Amino acid sequence: MIQKAFHAFFDSSSFMPHGHCYLWLRSLLILHIASDCLITLSYYSIPITLVYFAGKRPELPYRWMLLMFGAFIVACGTTHLMEIVTIYIPIYWVSGSIKALTALLSMTTAIALIPLVPKALTLHSPDQLEATNQELRLVNKELEAFSYSISHDLRAPLRGIDGFTRIVMETQADRLEPEGLEQLRRVRASTKRMGMLIDDLLTLARVARTQIHSQPVDLSRLAEDILSALRQNEPQRHVRSIIAGQLTVVGDLALLRVVLENLLGNAWKFTSKQSEAVIELGCQKSAKAPIYFVRDNGAGFDMAYIGLLFGPFQRLHSGEEFAGNGVGLATVQRIIHRHGGRIWAEGRVDHGAVFYFELGSQKGDSV
Repeated sequence: MIQKAFHAFFDSSSFMPHGHCYLWLRSLLILHIASDCLITLSYYSIPITLVYFAGKRPELPYRWMLLMFGAFIVACGTTHLMEIVTIYIPIYWVSGSIKALTALLSMTTAIALIPLVPKALTLHSPDQLEATNQELRLVNKELEAFSYSISHDLRAPLRGIDGFTRIVMETQADRLEPEGLEQLRRVRASTKRMGMLIDDLLTLARVARTQIHSQPVDLSRLAEDILSALRQNEPQRHVRSIIAGQLTVVGDLALLRVVLENLLGNAWKFTSKQSEAVIELGCQKSAKAPIYFVRDNGAGFDMAYIGLLFGPFQRLHSGEEFAGNGVGLATVQRIIHRHGGRIWAEGRVDHGAVFYFELGSQKGDSV
């Protein structure tokens, strides 16, 4: 039964080809065939463009509507293709079924489009988005200038606190109880820590204000210099370093040095409790851009707190375990973003961490 129905669906013996309606007039056939060919090719090319565009812009709202339009347009093109086929082969059941499918797709698309229009009208126009971005840039610059000014102005009273505390400890030590001396030491330790926080804040603000001067930068050589300095500061440590050669990028030399100083410095710090510490700088190939990474086998971190990793003053380890202020990775992220790139990380507690970063187009203006 099914085979018989299938045969009847494609059987054209009882029909005449559509060409009889054109009296097989050569000029008229060429006109219709050429027109339907061009329409078909156009209809087929439009969805390819839509799908390519939707694939390249995954952040676009209502991408599914582009795909629905693509399916509808393909079906329309197929109906014109069948117009050419039925000129010579009268498979009108097939042609009619394709038209029915096209009608279904067109009605579905039209119905889905109706509630979408009010939502689409609420989207910001390019001019509105640019105005919002401009406002955000101004606010960011004001915040950066404010943090720079506050950090700079805090230095003077902090130096005064530290200086007067030191004078009291030096001149009045014999009159003070041991408990009083210990409290003064804590005051000085706190002022020292606050001074370090201010330095980090100034570095973070300076990164945002510094003009980028792009040039070829040898990351491999930078890493060797940084690790060499770390070894000189702690010659008792035995750390195996693996540095891939010829890692050359385009960016700001000073800022990229800050990136590697922080990433390699963190790797050095968090492997301090490993008997066989390993630090690696390497590169992975990808379709878009090379992915550089710094890997270590140190303390690692819990991926449940990955959202805090690049926040200023956010630390995943206590100060008693590892020293630091929690500003280094925030500075690194800001530098990478200013180079048009991105940074992310993976880690496991007591199994090390790896920090990946890409560098995109470099910009010479402050962001």
